[in-house]
Amino acid sequence: MRRILIVKVSSLGDVVHNMPLVYDLKARWPDCAIDWVVEEGYVELVRLVPGVDRIIPFALRRWRKQLRQRSAWRELAAFRRTLKAETYDAVIDTQGLLKTAIVAGWARRTAGAEVIGLANATEGSGYEPVSRWFYTRSITVPLRTHAVQRSRLLGAAVTGRIPDSMPAFFGPAAQQLHVDDPLWHNLPARFAVGFHATAGARKRWPVAHWHALGQRLQSEGLTLLLPWGSAAEHAEAQAIASGVPGARVLPRFSLLQAFGLIQRATLIVGVDTGLVHIAAALERPTVEIYTATGRWKTEGYWAPCIANVGDQGVVPDVETVHAAALRVMAEAAE
Repeated sequence: MRRILIVKVSSLGDVVHNMPLVYDLKARWPDCAIDWVVEEGYVELVRLVPGVDRIIPFALRRWRKQLRQRSAWRELAAFRRTLKAETYDAVIDTQGLLKTAIVAGWARRTAGAEVIGLANATEGSGYEPVSRWFYTRSITVPLRTHAVQRSRLLGAAVTGRIPDSMPAFFGPAAQQLHVDDPLWHNLPARFAVGFHATAGARKRWPVAHWHALGQRLQSEGLTLLLPWGSAAEHAEAQAIASGVPGARVLPRFSLLQAFGLIQRATLIVGVDTGLVHIAAALERPTVEIYTATGRWKTEGYWAPCIANVGDQGVVPDVETVHAAALRVMAEAAE
């Protein structure tokens, strides 16, 4: 294999959980070139993965809003030209949606090169069966397959090997990224970041629970810091801070600036959302809180400093989350 194309465009957590596929392909063919099609907002994120040679930005979200503008169609045409600038020995669509399958089908391939994709949905996933029309080979996976393992199984269809190693995510550049950013100069010596915000209301952890947890952490010398990304999330952060002595609502920051915050944190606690999955991928002391989604789908299992609590329809109580927080901090301290 000289060049392989990966198609995984979104969302944030899914992009992170797709990263181990790059390492698996490189382990099989160290000299192969790997290209990755991803939503334009995650291009800089994928740059942090060693082994990705070319990142091809995909802007479908923005193009859909600009369908009446010629600029959007010109950009789409330019995207197709960029995609076809290389010839691939294999194409792997790990998303399983019609839009990603079409992109995979657009790629130029060597004679006999396969387009690999999913043959079925995993439980609760957004898989679209019509995507199979664009693949030369569809791979059946168990209904309950972790997001990381799902991508690695598709890669195994190309490499011929089922990975038995622990997954790897970001490279060394991510370890110091924005750690010295001026935005983080006045942080407390010891702090916990509470990633409370999520697009799905059912995924949230009750504000009263955040109050109780924050109070316990404060009594143990940790200041609770609260990020936000929208007006509604800012209001929720303020509501949580109002019930926790010394808690701070942070200024707004970028996705890459979040790396510096995560690396400096004593503890990360958060709901099932992309930034929490980044913290787990960085192997920081992390507690992932599940309330409305199956824990088996995305839980961090590759380091002892990651704890997963709750489950679909099971909202963990404060005692459970606090105990998990103490456990991961102790693991990180060893």
